[in-house]
Amino acid sequence: MFPIAFHPIFKHPLPDGHRFPMEKYDLLPQQLLHEATASPEDFFEPEICDLEHVLKVHTVDYVNDLLNLTLDPRAARKIGFPLSKELVERELRIANGTIIGCEKAFEKRVAFNIAGGTHHAFSNRGEAFCLLNDQAIAAHYLLHKNLAKKILIIDLDVHQGNGTAEIFSNNDSVYTFSTHGKTNYPFKKEISDLDIAFEDGTTDAEYLNIISKTIPELIDKVKPDFIFYLAGVDILETDKLGKLSCTLKGCKTRDEIVFSNCEKYQIPVQVSMGGGYSPEIKTIIEAHANTYRVANYIF
Repeated sequence: MFPIAFHPIFKHPLPDGHRFPMEKYDLLPQQLLHEATASPEDFFEPEICDLEHVLKVHTVDYVNDLLNLTLDPRAARKIGFPLSKELVERELRIANGTIIGCEKAFEKRVAFNIAGGTHHAFSNRGEAFCLLNDQAIAAHYLLHKNLAKKILIIDLDVHQGNGTAEIFSNNDSVYTFSTHGKTNYPFKKEISDLDIAFEDGTTDAEYLNIISKTIPELIDKVKPDFIFYLAGVDILETDKLGKLSCTLKGCKTRDEIVFSNCEKYQIPVQVSMGGGYSPEIKTIIEAHANTYRVANYIF
């Protein structure tokens, strides 16, 4: 089995009517335990992240505004969540869960964060449900602690990792790779080291053909000693916020491509779950659970 960061604070609901599918963070662990893909001892509950690590990525003014709940109302609206002490605490736990997952991945080869993938958080602002960029914070942690020298971020969420691209725009130690829907949010894209934008309606065949070629080529080119994988399942044809037409099987095959290459090249990988907004929660859970099932098989 492999380590999984779990955050009990997710059981506290957001205000009624909020569209973000928070229930998946509680239901996914239940499913993994029910089918024995994971066992109780695989889960760990992270504490709040040390601000020293957060401030290597995010500006002092922005972090202080989050902690003191003094964020400008316009900036808060871009985040999409009602700003609260509990929300900020949750984001700090998510970031620490990804950091701890990185440390565990060196031993176990793969580690998961039930949440995370907050790739729309920039160095000085948040947007689209993302306050703090968990994988960026963890990447800086690895570099600062000399645990990694070259990092590859594989972001396969349907939305571009615009915050991640901005954060590492002048950092040669981190290579950012994002595939996403061409016409999806964000409408103004940042520049990753490599961006692949798919047309609306892209199906499994084209999507998987490009992914299967690109990932081994990147690993050979970048020669990373650590990989971050953002495994959003909003590439599904059923997704409300995505415009691609991938199937559950295609999404699972995508995970197989990523993990088989990590295993082939013996590179530890930390996985954050990212987005998933299909109308039926069972579809979201099945797609996310597939990522864990594939990892269980390959590693």
